[in-house]
Formats: sequence, C-alpha cells, structure tokens
Amino acid sequence: MSMNDQIASYGVVPVVVLNDAKDAEPLAQALVEGGLPVAEVTFRTDAAEESIRIMSTKYPDMLVGAGTVLTKEQVDRAIGAGAKFIVSPGFDPEIVDYCLEKGYPVYPGIITPSELAQAVKRGLEVVKFFPAEQFGGVATIKALAAPYTQVKFMPTGGVNAKNLPDYLGFNKIIACGGSWMVKGDLVKAGEFDKIKEMTAEAVKLVKEIRG
Repeated sequence: MSMNDQIASYGVVPVVVLNDAKDAEPLAQALVEGGLPVAEVTFRTDAAEESIRIMSTKYPDMLVGAGTVLTKEQVDRAIGAGAKFIVSPGFDPEIVDYCLEKGYPVYPGIITPSELAQAVKRGLEVVKFFPAEQFGGVATIKALAAPYTQVKFMPTGGVNAKNLPDYLGFNKIIACGGSWMVKGDLVKAGEFDKIKEMTAEAVKLVKEIRG
C-alpha cells in the first residue's frame, strides 16, 4: 500500500506537538490502541526529533511523519530519526525538490493555484491545504480541485470533529490533519486514556462519514 493510500485509509492524521520526549511512547500507545496508528510530529520543539525516534522504535508499524519541516537539515534529521514522511506548512521548492531527490514522501502546504501548479509540475499527487479553515475550507479546496483534477488534498488547520464530515465528504480529500484528540494540555497532564478515547471517537466518526 502506498503512503497516500495508507494515510487515506486512516482519514485523520493526528498533528502532535511534544515538548517532552518522555510523552512520546505513552502518546503513541494511546493512538495505536485508539485505532489510529499514525501521527505528524511537528518539528516546532526541541523534543520532536527524539520523540519521532521513540515512537518509530517502540511502534515500528506506526506511520510516524514529521511536520512543520522548514529546512533540508530538518528533513535529514527527521528521516534519520525514523520519520516515514515529511510535511511542510508552505510550498518551499527547495524542501520539496530535496525530498523528491531523496525519495522521501513529502506533503507541502499550498493555498493558491500557483502553489498547486508547482506541486503538479513536480508530480505530487497529494498536497497539504493549510491553514484550511482560515482560507475558505472545503469551498476553496473544491474550487482548486476543479482545474487540477489529478490532485488530492490533506487539509489541516481548524479541522475538528464538528467540521470533519464536511471535509471528508468531498472525494478529493484523502484525510485531514487535526489536533483535537491530541491537545497539548491533555499530553501535559498525562491524560493518555482520554486521548485514546478521543482517538477511538475520531476513528468511529471517519467510518460513519465514509459509510
């Protein structure tokens, strides 16, 4: 199964911010047991690299990616730690080209037709749409998808349990990035049972939406 197909099969990609690597293993366990063995660990914190290494080592079947990747050095560190895919918030040609040259799956963020055109030119089949809600959500994605029929989208930013049906109801959206089931305060408080419970609810919701 391709990376795109794996992500599509989950429907939701938990977007995780970890400030302490000690939380990586219990968080991974909560996601796996909740039925969502996938995570985008953002490179915004000093703990990101080690967290990816721990999650990838303890749960080798889990699909762990690195998000908010802004430099080629971060790409190499993320992949070296075990990340299976790279996500960037915007379309940086240097990052995208570097990942493609190395054979790393990459999901750059786009908002405009011009950015999407750059992605298409490089043969990308799936792009991140970020920040989704702030830039028109599903309506904008539908408008972009009309001329670019071969591309699919992974919206992130403002997606939650309430608006997930709107997003996943459009067949050009393979999955949504979301943090509502892995909120920072829950991680900080060590409420991993609550995270597991909310993850299971998200899985159930995806199944209901997709029938």
